[in-house]
Amino acid sequence: MSSDGDLLRIGSFEFRSRLFVGTGKYRDTDETRRALDASGAEVVTVALRRVNTSERGEGSMMSLLTEKVGGRPRFVLLPNTAGCYTVDDAVRTCRLARELGMSDLVKLEVIGDEQTLFPDNAKTLEAAKILIAEGFTVLPYCTDDPIVCKQLAELGCAAVMPLAAPIGSGLGIRNPYNLRIILEQAKVPVIVDAGVGTASDASIAMELGCDGVLMNTAIAGAKEPVRMALAMRLAVEAGRHAYLAGRIPKRLYANASSPLGGLID
Repeated sequence: MSSDGDLLRIGSFEFRSRLFVGTGKYRDTDETRRALDASGAEVVTVALRRVNTSERGEGSMMSLLTEKVGGRPRFVLLPNTAGCYTVDDAVRTCRLARELGMSDLVKLEVIGDEQTLFPDNAKTLEAAKILIAEGFTVLPYCTDDPIVCKQLAELGCAAVMPLAAPIGSGLGIRNPYNLRIILEQAKVPVIVDAGVGTASDASIAMELGCDGVLMNTAIAGAKEPVRMALAMRLAVEAGRHAYLAGRIPKRLYANASSPLGGLID
């Protein structure tokens, strides 16, 4: 969880946790539950094309995701358009999420390549424009292209979600320099999406100044998903604290922690 007062604000939403997680690839619903608990995540992304949203019985995925605590939903569901390759499919999927009673907060994905799952930026921009006009709070998955991220932000997206590396690759932050430019120019929250492999990757993203990290495979695909979920939670928190604290400058030579002047003879 964030420190007091350090909330992540996206549109009209406020979150304490800066770790967003997915629900795919776990062995069963019980493992999913335990991983979500360990992650401390408030936002859970759901692929509408891969989850049976009509099945709400005990032990089902939707029964877990729609649980309430103290009369309030435990999670904010972030429906995503994974598997959509056209603007029409992506927009239609978001509209379906709204009809199902989920929030207007949506993760927009318009895939351009089946092998790499890289997004089609032009189609993403087109779909985002339609969805924003219809009142959706749009979080677009895109490449780590500063120009595209700036265009999406100027279009009215509530955040941008550049990839760190290809989905599920676990390669980590491949281009920190592009992320730095995006952070300077986007003027909306930047959430790293895709490519994170381990805790240090998440921490690096947060130390760069990113506002959050979204992941699924890095947790669900680990040998011990629940333990990895906890590791990712701690890494995101540590990276955020380190960014806010302000690191020391890098130096080529030593700089003694204790001053050498005024030593006792």
